[in-house]
Amino acid sequence: MRRIPSFPALRAFEAAARLGSFARASEELHLTPSAVSHQVRALERTLGRALFRRANRRAILTADGERLCAGLAQAFDAIEALCAELSPPPPSSLAVHCTPSFAAKWLGPRLPSFVEAHPGIGIRLSSGAEPVDLARHEEIDILIAYGRPPAGPGLTVEALGREEIAALCTPDLARALGPIEAATVARIPRLDSSFSPVRWPDWFALNGLPTPASAPGAAFDRGALVISAAVQGLGVALESLRFAQAELGAAQLVRLGEGRLKSLYRDLHFICTRARDRDLEKIRAFRRWLLEQEQEGRAAG
Repeated sequence: MRRIPSFPALRAFEAAARLGSFARASEELHLTPSAVSHQVRALERTLGRALFRRANRRAILTADGERLCAGLAQAFDAIEALCAELSPPPPSSLAVHCTPSFAAKWLGPRLPSFVEAHPGIGIRLSSGAEPVDLARHEEIDILIAYGRPPAGPGLTVEALGREEIAALCTPDLARALGPIEAATVARIPRLDSSFSPVRWPDWFALNGLPTPASAPGAAFDRGALVISAAVQGLGVALESLRFAQAELGAAQLVRLGEGRLKSLYRDLHFICTRARDRDLEKIRAFRRWLLEQEQEGRAAG
């Protein structure tokens, strides 16, 4: 059996000696100063010698106290180092930035699978509609850009995958509009997405239809808001199916024209990282996961 004094007493003494104060030791150990003092006195009784000289409300190490302090410091450092080696590594933080709609409609619902597969990587997700320059935002590790891919030295940019952009509305509105022809396009209550690079004239041209002279109806600055407005029956959204998978799956929205009208296909989202960081394991893992999620979504239709 080891003949070692009480570990709490040794810990109280080491903290008081290292910090030079019973009060500061009590703060570190989450004890009262009185409790620290009692532990130190108990250790002194066990060892049969004084470790501190107490005078004028000050405690100064004796020669024996200095000797014990030096030995305990080495022992505690060794214990701390060994425990650190045996403990799980601290989570690696990965800062991801994207648009609010992408975060809410696509990335957010899928993130639990990444967290489950990579418990050692802590995700910090931020969003914003304005373009972000990775060269000026060192706090961001991965940018998922929307619209036009950013350009600049030291950047690695990769398309997340081509997206289908379709005219979407409720089944009731689709039935009410009936067949979409050149003579009836003016009846389409178009919803406008301010930040989308895909515009209604593109869709009309693809389908050989004239663009109505009238301006679109309600306008929104988020793709997710356009989808929500379409679900409420406010009009027809021209949006990426990446933002409407749940609504299409629940039959809240359908493609206008029941398959007789064509969809647009564009690269709209881009994985952007700094070239110097592309081989970091946390970035490689997140990139692989993003592409796998995209492929699974495409396979599921």
